[in-house]
Parts: sequence; structure tokens; C-alpha cells
Amino acid sequence: MKKALVKIASGIFPNLFTSFAYNQLTNPQVRKLRENELKTLDKAEKESFLFKGFDIKLYTWKGEGKKILLIHGWEGQAGNFSDLIESLIKVGYTVYSFDGPSHGFSSRGRTSLFEFTELVGVLIRKFEVRDLVSHSFGGVATTYALFNNKDLEIDKYVLLTTPDKFKERIDDVSEMVGISNNVKNKLIQRLEKETNIDVESLNVSEFVKSINVKHSIIIHDKNDKVIPISRSRNVYKNWSVSEFKEISGTGHFRILRTNEVIADVVEYFK
Repeated sequence: MKKALVKIASGIFPNLFTSFAYNQLTNPQVRKLRENELKTLDKAEKESFLFKGFDIKLYTWKGEGKKILLIHGWEGQAGNFSDLIESLIKVGYTVYSFDGPSHGFSSRGRTSLFEFTELVGVLIRKFEVRDLVSHSFGGVATTYALFNNKDLEIDKYVLLTTPDKFKERIDDVSEMVGISNNVKNKLIQRLEKETNIDVESLNVSEFVKSINVKHSIIIHDKNDKVIPISRSRNVYKNWSVSEFKEISGTGHFRILRTNEVIADVVEYFK
């Protein structure tokens, strides 16, 4: 009933609902961390990093082995990787992560996919890493960053679920909220005008064709209700250096806290 009313109202007040949808896409919610996630963050060396007017929180867990950067998803944060971080530091790896603009413990403000993407490229250079792990939207930001920085060389890259087409994200939000097609089209026009980028061109399955990654693996739960597994499969089909592992029983978020998945990731980097 609520979605039906929103659709009717968005047809009557398209500009108002376009602004509402735009704010939803550019003002991520900050979700509370679990106690164990906070404890893992407490173990890190912390740094404040100024980026685009944001005070970005950087985290380092020092080891003597490989250096790995973890990239969280939209409305996620570094603490979401706590179980994986603990497993990686046990085997001596140096782990880096961050809270994106307006995410986690970084400062708040309107942000976008493009700022997040640019930050990922900056941090890959800053930390001089050649191994990456991303979750969810972090896969979009990372592949787009590598697409825009072809000189960055990555040895191994693990994607714990990944979207494909950015337009699908807009479709998902529109369907969830119930806004009309007219409002959705106005939203796309506003995004394209402000960024000067064709939304239709923002596809992970296209980015991966020309990025400099030697080996990758995509792990996705077949019952993921946030990102359908078909989107990861399409990325895999277009990425010659990738492997694909279908799992079950974790879902979109619990994949980050599942022992079997974490063991697979650690083993992959070995």
C-alpha cells in the first residue's frame, strides 16, 4: 500500500521525489558496529587522512607478510571485516582498511560513487598494495578505480559479492521505494548532468576487461537477497582472469562472518 501511494505521489510531485531519491543515494546511513568489530578497530593504528573535505579514518594492522587492502561496501565500514582481519593478522599479514567518505567514523557529508572510487585509487597508491578484498559496492568502486588508473598493478583480488551495472542499483532503489519511472529517469539525468558521466557506461563487467589484475575470485551466495548472484556471474563471464565460487547459507552480510569463506580468502592469498 505504501509503495502504491509513493508511486502516485511521485507522479504528482516528480521534482520533490527526485530530490528525495538523490539524497538517498548520496547520504549513506551509518550502521552501528558489533562489539567484536569495535574491538578489532581498537587494535589498529589509526590515521586521519584529508580527502575532498572529508576527514577519512584509515586503519592499519601491522604484520610482516603480504599487504592487503580491504574495501567495504556502501553504508559499510572497515569494522565489517573484523573476522577476516583477525584471521589475516594471525598469519602475519599487514592489513589496511578505511571508512569511506560519510561512512563509519569518517566525517559526514554528501558523497557519491565517484568520490569513493577516487579514494580507493588514492589509497592503493598510498599503501602500495597489490592484494585487495572488496565487499558488495566496494567491488564497483575498486574496479572503476583500477579502470581509471591502468598503471595500478594488482596480483590478487577477492570480491565478496559484487554488483554489475550502476543503473541496476538505481532500479533497485526505485523499486524498493516505489517511485515512478519518470522520477527514476529524472534522477539519472541529474546524476549524469552533475558528473558528466553516462550512467549506462558504469558497468563492472566492462571495467574488468581492461584492468591490470593478475588473478581474481568472486565469491557469492546464491540466495543473496541484496545483490542477485546473476550480477556477479556476468562480471565473471567478462573477466578472463577470474574464478567464481557459488556458496549458500550466508546471505549478503553474513558472508563477511562465515568461517568457511574467511578460510577460503586467507588460503587464496597464500
